[in-house]
Amino acid sequence: MVVGDKLEQANTQADVANHPLDPLSAEEIDRAVAIVKASAGLTDNLLFETIVLREPSKNDVLNFHPGAYVPREAFLVALDSEKQEVHELIVSLDTNELLQSEHIEGVQPAFIFGDHQTNFLQFESKIKHDPRYVEALSKRGITNPDLVMIDPWPISNFGDEKEKGKRLAIGRAWLRREATDNGYARPIEGLSVIIDLDKSEIFEIQDFGVVPIPPEDGNYATRYQESFREDLKPIEITQPEGASFTVTGKHVDWQKWQFRVGYTPREGLVIHNVTYQDQGKNRSVLYRGALSEMVVPYGDPTNDHYKKQVFDSGEVGIGKCANSLELGCDCLGEIYYFDVSLYDITGRANTQKNVICMHEEDFGVLWKHTDNRIGETEVRRSRRLVVSFFTTVGNYEYGFFWYFYQDGSIDYQVKLTGVVNSSAMLPGAKPKHGTLVAPQVVAHNHQHYFNVRLDMMVDGQENSVYEVDTVRDPISEENKHGNAFSVKKTLLTEEADFPRKIDPYAARYWTVANHSRHNYMGEPVSYKIAPGENVLPFHHDDAVIMKRAAFMTGHMWATEYDRDEMFAAGNYPNQHSGGDGLPKWMSGNRSLENKDVVIWYTFGHNHIPRLEDWPVMPVAYTGFSIRPSGFFDRNPALDVPPSDPHCKCDGDCAC
Repeated sequence: MVVGDKLEQANTQADVANHPLDPLSAEEIDRAVAIVKASAGLTDNLLFETIVLREPSKNDVLNFHPGAYVPREAFLVALDSEKQEVHELIVSLDTNELLQSEHIEGVQPAFIFGDHQTNFLQFESKIKHDPRYVEALSKRGITNPDLVMIDPWPISNFGDEKEKGKRLAIGRAWLRREATDNGYARPIEGLSVIIDLDKSEIFEIQDFGVVPIPPEDGNYATRYQESFREDLKPIEITQPEGASFTVTGKHVDWQKWQFRVGYTPREGLVIHNVTYQDQGKNRSVLYRGALSEMVVPYGDPTNDHYKKQVFDSGEVGIGKCANSLELGCDCLGEIYYFDVSLYDITGRANTQKNVICMHEEDFGVLWKHTDNRIGETEVRRSRRLVVSFFTTVGNYEYGFFWYFYQDGSIDYQVKLTGVVNSSAMLPGAKPKHGTLVAPQVVAHNHQHYFNVRLDMMVDGQENSVYEVDTVRDPISEENKHGNAFSVKKTLLTEEADFPRKIDPYAARYWTVANHSRHNYMGEPVSYKIAPGENVLPFHHDDAVIMKRAAFMTGHMWATEYDRDEMFAAGNYPNQHSGGDGLPKWMSGNRSLENKDVVIWYTFGHNHIPRLEDWPVMPVAYTGFSIRPSGFFDRNPALDVPPSDPHCKCDGDCAC
């Protein structure tokens, strides 16, 4: 049996028994925590930052069939708050045994604030009523600390010796006019509190000077709007016969696609075991795809704004911050929801409802041609399957979307919305590094970088990577008129060939090819990684963030598969000085020709705020595409039926 067939089998074995890639259930989370507490020899003061499935080896997954034994294990990261030690633990859920316990020195875990921020809200109240903080507020004319809201931000790492070894965060503050209005309209500029998370106390108050509180409201909620447009007619999206997909456990079957849905607290949505049916065979495309890391570096050098460089995945955990979605708001149509099992800081499991949304969308024309000579038009409507979730990290919302198309293409898209991070300025001042979005309110220039880890499996595990440029042919006897251009393909054979950068002037893209499988024209089958919007950092090369988030310095990265290499900035970016992750792993310069290749694609959104982004920003879109490029022998969507078989007419008509 070939590997592609194995991936099909791993997908299509219905959940008669739990599939090896199913996320941990609530019961398994509770059991894993109980095993650790009983067996690890740690203190009773454990806080749990990570509790996830330890995914089995690829070989076990690809050879899985009902009745086959695949070890079921959980991976945990626990903070022993009494000793201020981080421990990684592996437990067997088959034998209820602790398999491994390791103290990881010199690192800090991602933020641990409790279930739905309950723990931090209690902590926030303690901070706001600390006499030192109350005094700093009173200097600014703020007499009611209960109207102050404090957002915890990662503190970064700028080599401050007094911060070394301490688990810290920065508390940035805003003032509400009333309990339910938009507090981000009134930044409390110049006042930051450094929080010692281990001791649950203020480590330091930094006061850079008093700046008046901005005067205007910035409310966007329904209750604050005086009127609404009255010229909108209803749009109804109906599927009288139901959706075209089927779901068995976490396995999805739609059109010719099959895949599995997973989830982790750090990555959020994970897509496993992606295959596309071609001429009766399910052909493998992608073994695993998920957001590996994201970071938001800001561009203002004043006060402590230079420390704003949040790793929303590795320092916070976008999966922990996910929204529960509701019909008619985040998704429309015939919806299927997936619940997820999460946990609080004590390790107690809970189930969050409706986190992942799946539905179908009409997406315009799939293909069309009009043969005027015979008066015949053939057109097909495109339908796509959407799998998504939304997360709220402080002031920002991010929607992460996987789109599957009938022609074998996949799009990955991030939707950015929410409230831009706001700071205050003196009356009459104009910012150099941001935009005034309201009187005295500045939204600083910043960038959003996302790295998506794609464990490619193009018709099997032995893949190779090419860079593809369109080039101008030189003037010659064959190109006398200078009109010729052609394609230059460069095989990238080792990790030292990476990272690569986009080049829109060369229409650059990359392909992942399988040299052992050939298409109708005798060429290796391949899928291409096609850039969308992208940008490079504007930070200097020696800036701290360039070391901590080295994955921003290039767009296309590739490594040979390693089960333990999952996150582009390393396992513990919180307060880390940098150099971990991709640069560290690639230093061995492994071969990438005909190997089990992992692609790490980085894309950035450059956000120069606009007035129109205030007080809540319209969605901005960014992402990239994964498209067949010689994978199929011809258009695989020829068999998509016409939308309306009764739509027939002579001459010009609208069908």
